[in-house]
Amino acid sequence: MFALFLCLLIFISFGYTFRAWNEHQADIVIQLADYFDTLALPYRVARLTAEPPTTELPLPVSGIRLREVADTWGEARSEGRYHEGTDIFAPRGTPVYAATRGYVLRAGENRLGGTIVFTIGPGGIRYYYAHLNRVADGIAFGTSLTPDTVIGYVGNTGNATGTPPHLHFGMYTQEGPVNPYPLLVDR
Repeated sequence: MFALFLCLLIFISFGYTFRAWNEHQADIVIQLADYFDTLALPYRVARLTAEPPTTELPLPVSGIRLREVADTWGEARSEGRYHEGTDIFAPRGTPVYAATRGYVLRAGENRLGGTIVFTIGPGGIRYYYAHLNRVADGIAFGTSLTPDTVIGYVGNTGNATGTPPHLHFGMYTQEGPVNPYPLLVDR
């Protein structure tokens, strides 16, 4: 009954005639679905956060084996910073996958990371994918993810300009950054 009332309210508020309603029905259904997905996202994230954290993370870069990756956590960086992640080197354009199921919190640009995707997974753990060549099509705030979801492609954007292409993969808990390297396993 509530759904019928909501559809009627939208029908009236947009001022559609019955004929126009038929012509635009698919668009309205899609808009309603997007609206309810956005409303439901905080509840989905809360449910995901209540689950135990993932204890094994499949390597997020396609075709790379763990034996090819060095633990770069804590290395000195510019401006007195320390490296808060693992760098995974691969050819430019290599697909980058989500390390866990979850949701996209942000996809875009920032000064240090360049082109980035920031996600949340089980246990409320947040994952940071930086220096991407580009974000994959369809990846935006609220996108649902699985470890089979391509979220972007290896690059060297941000402060990695001039370095070999790689993914900076970071992991954050409520207490702060955590070294993801010990949790990585071959995909």
